[in-house]
Amino acid sequence: MVTRLPVFPLGTVLFPGLVMPLHIFEERYRELVRDLVARPEETPREFGVVAIRSGWEVLPAGPSGPDSAAARVTLHEIGCTAEVRQVTELPDGQYDLLTVGRRRFRITEVMPDPAPYLVAQVEWLPEPAGAEDVADLLAPRVLATFREYLRLMRPDTPDIPEQLPDDPTTLSHLVAATGAFTVEDRQSLLAATDTAARLRAELKLLTREATLFRTVRAVPVPLSEYATPSSEN
Repeated sequence: MVTRLPVFPLGTVLFPGLVMPLHIFEERYRELVRDLVARPEETPREFGVVAIRSGWEVLPAGPSGPDSAAARVTLHEIGCTAEVRQVTELPDGQYDLLTVGRRRFRITEVMPDPAPYLVAQVEWLPEPAGAEDVADLLAPRVLATFREYLRLMRPDTPDIPEQLPDDPTTLSHLVAATGAFTVEDRQSLLAATDTAARLRAELKLLTREATLFRTVRAVPVPLSEYATPSSEN
């Protein structure tokens, strides 16, 4: 199924089921929020979050305000929708949002649109488990490896949750969002063809990062907040 979807380019990757707080300060994205809030209650208030491949997205201010011609950005083709769960309008007209990742999509075309924000034609991506029983076999291995990885990366943090999801798909999304992976690694995990492929890739990444940490005694890249990746627009 192909549909039109407002698109919000960011320097991070969102996964289904994960929480993403956003602070909205640019006028064009304030308009996006207003458009979403104005939708009927039965209509999903969601937009697409897509990681930036190259370039920049925030408009630099010129003598007469933001210069739209100066915005140059190349997007990854696969993203995840963010469903708006909470909207707080600030006194200066900016917004704080609480969103949750919902479903993956592929951009087929960026559409010309009178709205000041990007609108794309997208197709929804299924989330197959993969080869029969493979995801179920991989999940316990990934879960055990992930627990050890968190203990290694956060030896002084006492609040690592004891209860982590054992559902293969949910686990694969949590590991992808929480691990100390690069944006490119996370994007590759989001784009995985199925849950089994994502779990298999995560085993390799977790082993790689843990080995690097043991060697240099430093976290390769900043760890995300547990299960709550956060960004400003």
